[in-house]
Amino acid sequence: METSKPSQPLSAGVRPLTLDAAGVTLSCLLAEPPDGQPRAIVVAVHGGGMTAGYFDGQAHPDLSLLTLGARLGFTVLALDRPGYGLSAEQLPAGQTLAEQVEVLDAVMDGFAQRHATGAGFFLLAHSYGGKLALLTAAQTHRPLALDVSGCGYRYDIEPAELPRVLSRSSWGRNWGPLRLYPPDTFRSLGALVAPMPVREADEVARWPGIFDDIAARVRVPVRMTFAEHEAWWLHGERDVAEITARLTEAPALRIEHQPDAGHNISLGWAARSYHLRALGFFEECLAALRAQRRRPGTTDRPVPTVPSATVPGV
Repeated sequence: METSKPSQPLSAGVRPLTLDAAGVTLSCLLAEPPDGQPRAIVVAVHGGGMTAGYFDGQAHPDLSLLTLGARLGFTVLALDRPGYGLSAEQLPAGQTLAEQVEVLDAVMDGFAQRHATGAGFFLLAHSYGGKLALLTAAQTHRPLALDVSGCGYRYDIEPAELPRVLSRSSWGRNWGPLRLYPPDTFRSLGALVAPMPVREADEVARWPGIFDDIAARVRVPVRMTFAEHEAWWLHGERDVAEITARLTEAPALRIEHQPDAGHNISLGWAARSYHLRALGFFEECLAALRAQRRRPGTTDRPVPTVPSATVPGV
């Protein structure tokens, strides 16, 4: 693991690094609390066609999850998923979700060997990264909780149409009304966007079936957020009920809607509100962990059991 030269402007306190995981060299962004003793690690996982810079938006100082998380005592590690950033040359076609789970688990393992981790790892993930976070929670025991935005169960588009839609810019689905974003957003996008690798794109239409298979194996608290102007996913009351009916083993499940936001929540005016809510959810999970560890006879790895709440569709 070593610091690399930044390929994009970064917020104060954010530094680039490279990390080798499961034979893949990844580029990442890192922000740490001033005292170097994090409450926990937030691993931020970007969506398809974006990069780690999604979590350090430069259009306004309020956008960066990395600087906000560090100020609140978390270490935030935003990684370029396999097929993006430095690994694009090594993996030009990218990886499947199952292969990316192996890499993400190795990222957390390697990071824990070199850095203080506090209570452990939370995953904060967007869009395609949300699929990876859910699959990682289903197949590994490392994440303490998940916060997922811009990812659901059923698409708001026929699966057969997905390849055609993905081949175009899909501007409206990705962004929604332009008033939701700071004026400089679209002048600073060059370093944030990247082509979606073909192996990743080939799996997109399979997600509802994958979710059916893995949802009941997610046994950690989950918070899911849909933007008011989300256009990729169905997120009405019936759709929320379908998700809830599948994530039956999550000890806590919250499905919420973010007002005045489009699909790319972390790049819009709503970013700070969303990030504060996500980090607040993680704080509740930490409080639940502390309470469980104080109970006599607790020997197994505790799972936070924060109160559940489901907000119906807007």
